[in-house]
Amino acid sequence: MTRIGRKLRGLTGGILDLPQDVLQELPRITLIGNQELHIENHRGVLHFSDSELRIALSKGSLEIVGNNLSIRNIVGQELAVEGSIGEIRYKGSEEKL
Repeated sequence: MTRIGRKLRGLTGGILDLPQDVLQELPRITLIGNQELHIENHRGVLHFSDSELRIALSKGSLEIVGNNLSIRNIVGQELAVEGSIGEIRYKGSEEKL
């Protein structure tokens, strides 16, 4: 993203009071106990097995490790995962300015 684009998004967000996940295409991650995980603003599934799930994000990826994992549903950019979730790791990519 260009410097002007970042400044414009910051200015627009301040005026309209929009959440940062909407403005910067950041993922919104909701964990319910260790049994259910909801992810919004993802870019697709990179790998899936019953013990590991890797999801592409706009800046990096998300790794979910556990047991008996299953994808309950995928609707647009929203994804729901069920199972025994043991670890969640965010692997970000550095953006050059």
